[in-house]
Amino acid sequence: MVPITNIALIAAALGSSLIAGIFFAFSTFIMQAFARLPAEQGIAAMQSINTTILRSPFMVLFLLTLALSVFIAVIAIVHWRGGVSILMLAGAALYIVTTFLSTIVFNVPLNDALDKVDGRTAEAAELWTTYLSDWTKWNHLRTAASLLASCAFVRALF
Repeated sequence: MVPITNIALIAAALGSSLIAGIFFAFSTFIMQAFARLPAEQGIAAMQSINTTILRSPFMVLFLLTLALSVFIAVIAIVHWRGGVSILMLAGAALYIVTTFLSTIVFNVPLNDALDKVDGRTAEAAELWTTYLSDWTKWNHLRTAASLLASCAFVRALF
């Protein structure tokens, strides 16, 4: 395997693992902790996270892993090597489609809707209940996909 491909696979495996860990934390305890707060406080906490994350190292990691996944997919197709290329494509597809695109299509619109509400209203409390359930469901999917992408990238190295 070409050294640059190995470097890309290692970096993508690490990136998707770190992303999976962040998502895992949200799925397993952060969202549950927010659900235990009064709706106004939970909404304020999540709104703060959603604003902060956009200017954090998370975004660099999230987008860099996306770019690496696209690169890996291209290399897998251009330099087809059977099973290794299938693993590379599987990892890339899991990250691009299930981790990245599901974030854009499902989680971000939920975040945008939450950002528009005043947490002190009855409407906000109803939205919060739905938000917690729907956002976390999609986050579980992103968690699993990121972890599986990492596994595929690692397996492609061997």
